Amino acid sequence: MELELTAESFEQQSRVLEAWLDRLLDGALDKCLQIIVALAILYVGKKLLNMLLKIADRSMERIGTEISVRKFLKYLLHAAGYGLIIITMLQVVGFQTASLITVVGSAGVALGLAVQGSLSNFAGGVLILAMKPFRVGDYIIEDGNKNEGTVKSIGLVYTHLVTPDNKLIVIPNGNLANNSMTNVTAQDKRRLDVLVGISYSADLKKAKELIRNILLEEPAVLKDEELVVFVSSLDDSAVTMGCRCWVPMADFWPTKWNVTEKIKLKFDAEGIEIPYPQMTVHVERHD
Repeated sequence: MELELTAESFEQQSRVLEAWLDRLLDGALDKCLQIIVALAILYVGKKLLNMLLKIADRSMERIGTEISVRKFLKYLLHAAGYGLIIITMLQVVGFQTASLITVVGSAGVALGLAVQGSLSNFAGGVLILAMKPFRVGDYIIEDGNKNEGTVKSIGLVYTHLVTPDNKLIVIPNGNLANNSMTNVTAQDKRRLDVLVGISYSADLKKAKELIRNILLEEPAVLKDEELVVFVSSLDDSAVTMGCRCWVPMADFWPTKWNVTEKIKLKFDAEGIEIPYPQMTVHVERHD
């Protein structure tokens, strides 16, 4: 009887062990299959991602996107693509990714709040490089703080300006993207305005003719554009004359200085007085 019980017990244990081995083998086969599928997803995903990155890079190059923006967007697409591939692989092998996504999202929000100022400058840099309100070599004026200079470089966080006296100004891109600014050299020509005061006793018509001749003789003045000489205002001690003409952008300052100097010399030679503030003092004597 004991032998029969022992044989029966052994047979039951054998069946349990066999069932356990079958489940283990089935689980191992399923896990191996999942790993193979995950590796296939990695391989195909990398191929597709590289193809998409090349297409995106060629598209951005065709539309003239700045190299800094192109590199940043390629890096962003590369990181996002690999993140999607990794999440898909984890799901295939049975890993629950919902909690992982929640943790990463929470960490991203906390990091964003900690560096929101830098992110604002970063977003401003992307907008500047994409919209191109100015380029390297342009002369700009920041209307908020009145910083101005020639653009030396445009980064993703800061823009560097060089002033006419060779100082370097570093401006956060958030300031340039969120406030108005003036691009002085964006156009190929610029209007030149010069004001000069003459005495009330001077010959007004002669002064206008002299100024007009100076502008017509100036090589840089564009003769096919508007050229006017006018009386700007009647001030306390002078009649203020004004003249307007158009010059190429590169010749603006040399032409302004040259025209101003020629007006002074011509008025002196022709007897046109340029008045200056004077004070008349009357002294009374009481004997």
